[in-house]
Amino acid sequence: MPGSAPVSYLGPWPKDVGIIALELYFPSQYVDQTELEEFDGVPAGKYTVGLGQARMGFCSDREDINSLCLTVVQRLMEKNALSYNSIGRLEVGTETIIDKSKSVKTALMQLFENSGNTDVEGIDTTNACYGGTAALFNAVNWVESSSWDGRYALVVAGDIAVYATGSARPTGGAGAVAILIGPNAPLAFERGLRGTHMQHAYDFYKPDMVSEYPVVDGKLSIQCYLSALDRCYSVYRNKIHAQWQREGSDKSFSLEDFGFLVFHSPYCKLVQKSLARLMLNDFLNHPTPNTETGPFTGLEAFRDVQPEDTYFDRDVEKAFMKASTDMFERKTKASLLISNQNGNMYTPSVYGCLASLIAQHTPSQMAGQRIGVFSYGSGFAATLYSLRVTQDHTPGSSLDKLVLSLSDLKTRLDLRKKVSPALFSENMKLREDTHHLGMTSLLLLGYYLSIFLTARTLRAVTNAQNSVHVSTNRKC
Repeated sequence: MPGSAPVSYLGPWPKDVGIIALELYFPSQYVDQTELEEFDGVPAGKYTVGLGQARMGFCSDREDINSLCLTVVQRLMEKNALSYNSIGRLEVGTETIIDKSKSVKTALMQLFENSGNTDVEGIDTTNACYGGTAALFNAVNWVESSSWDGRYALVVAGDIAVYATGSARPTGGAGAVAILIGPNAPLAFERGLRGTHMQHAYDFYKPDMVSEYPVVDGKLSIQCYLSALDRCYSVYRNKIHAQWQREGSDKSFSLEDFGFLVFHSPYCKLVQKSLARLMLNDFLNHPTPNTETGPFTGLEAFRDVQPEDTYFDRDVEKAFMKASTDMFERKTKASLLISNQNGNMYTPSVYGCLASLIAQHTPSQMAGQRIGVFSYGSGFAATLYSLRVTQDHTPGSSLDKLVLSLSDLKTRLDLRKKVSPALFSENMKLREDTHHLGMTSLLLLGYYLSIFLTARTLRAVTNAQNSVHVSTNRKC
């Protein structure tokens, strides 16, 4: 593993730019989802089976987004014996905003003070759960650009995901990831193979600046996620087809060309449904699918369905989840360790899945594989891209070191403290009561306090006691 800054780089395009090291941080406490079901008075299995969640990590009021990111960066630097002078770019992806002006990145620069290194490009990137991926792409693009000075890029993604009391609360979580980017990486980005889709929607958003809680349209959010997956897969497939044709191959691309697939995971059951969704895409895209034998057996009844009509079609969902069971076990299930045990971390979510995948495979099992990565952020923005794992899995290789660095993931999860649902609920209430706490009693009579409560309504609320007017305006 690298330990000092490379010399200034003035050569050809750097080779195999990608992930050299990866570190993950999650809270030291969790609530059990089975116990939470009982505490919330919902049917048994609603969270554990319906959502696929076992435990949910959460932060006390002693941790915030800055502390999470500081911790994960320091751990990555120490574990890999890196000098802070070796970092030339540091970029953060987060949607956990505690200051509307000052970035998390500038807070992380505290760690660089002793080194004297202030020549560090990059800043925060925000769009729901997609910010970490945008920061990652910026880092890769920097290393592959004329601006690169030969040093490493460091990408940090972190969030605290909390919800108001109700059906969305068990889909929370918290954590941060730090990713070291540079050339000759064991996990290299495949150039030219990104399928992106971006569109306007209010599926999940945070308009109320005095609350951590989002406004969520659950059904629309699922539709946006699945439609983005369809579009991104189509674009990715077209790009890899074009690339193969330029190389003289007429081969058709399918899911079997991915060794592994990881997804942004709001909850584990959606990931399983997403893999089934991609199999539906393969089935509809195939000119003559074999419905007598193989993975498409018995699916002939769905040959003429339109993808946009099937987001909530239970017959289609059930049939393709069953058909993709073996593929899910082989390519995706191992990636859900952190998601299942810690919950949704927002921007780090998909990279927690990548870390889980690496942690549960040997270097020889990983070597040479193509890993498909689907990243999604509400609002909405999504990309499907791929990483190619190096063939070198010998002891002491960069891949061997990466796998070894994540091998204690299960142990770290088991060392956490279980907290009762009652204490968890008290903690959430404390965060709710103290988040952006301010006094409106000091405002002058007739002062307008602008708070955006909903994107669909225009209304004014008057505080009769001190005549404070709360004006809500539609988000534009």
